[in-house]
Amino acid sequence: MTKQRQAYVFAGLAVCLWGTVATAMKLALQQYTFLQLLFWSSLTSLVCLTTVVILQGKWSQVRSISRRELLRSAAFGFINPLLYYLVLFKAYALLPAQEAQSLNYTWPIMITLLSVPMLGQRLSAKSLIAILVSFLGVLVIATRGQLGELQFSNAAGAMLALCSALIWAFFWLQNVKDKRDEVVKLFWNFLTGFCYIALTNLLLGDIRWFSWSAGLPALYVGLFEMGITFLIWSLALQRTTHTAKVSKLVYLVPFISLMVIAAILKEPILTSTLWGLAFILGGLAIDTIKFRVIWQRLKPAYKPRR
Repeated sequence: MTKQRQAYVFAGLAVCLWGTVATAMKLALQQYTFLQLLFWSSLTSLVCLTTVVILQGKWSQVRSISRRELLRSAAFGFINPLLYYLVLFKAYALLPAQEAQSLNYTWPIMITLLSVPMLGQRLSAKSLIAILVSFLGVLVIATRGQLGELQFSNAAGAMLALCSALIWAFFWLQNVKDKRDEVVKLFWNFLTGFCYIALTNLLLGDIRWFSWSAGLPALYVGLFEMGITFLIWSLALQRTTHTAKVSKLVYLVPFISLMVIAAILKEPILTSTLWGLAFILGGLAIDTIKFRVIWQRLKPAYKPRR
């Protein structure tokens, strides 16, 4: 099997796993509060990442962390997993899975917005149109298609889902500046983040002991939302000849997620969700399409015949 085919296999596996986690979150939240889910899922992810670090022989890199790198990981760990998943899980607790998942998927547009103040980039006309199209989709989902009335089905849940996308975009832009090994970075982020999470649960008295009947969905979230799927995705990126070849597969995640939600949670998929998601993905497509390249290919067809 060629490296590119391996890349497609790893990317496809990651996309399929990410497509199931929205359902797992809702199942877990039937048994746990969002804080309890955060505790057990982040602990699971930390155990998973520790195992990966040991198996890959990177424990020496973990131990050789400098004071500056430790402080950076402590800051990143506060953002992700603590703040990001705290907001995201609360959004899932308030909203149907289909709405929370779709609204959270605006994070690529949030990256475009944040790149202006954080990276000093200019907002092009194409990006502005993309943002407007995507946020029209947000309004369609949040109002369940009642755009004329602008009455939100759950304004707090919709705001939290959008905030989770904003937090993730901020974390992503900051994290790419850190050139350390990805596995080592993730390990330290989750080690420091879990300390914050455990302390929060202790202070609020919200720790519930683990039981298999209630905890399996939480373990699933920890393994396949927070931990191992990012490593599978990184394997795909390492093997592909061009990042764009596998990155486009990420657009399948929300559609796979909707199918799993309908099949397992028995949520009726609303027409407004499908339309809203179409607008969100349409905005993302506009932002990534290279119109100049397309025009250069089409230009010969528009030359006048002599």
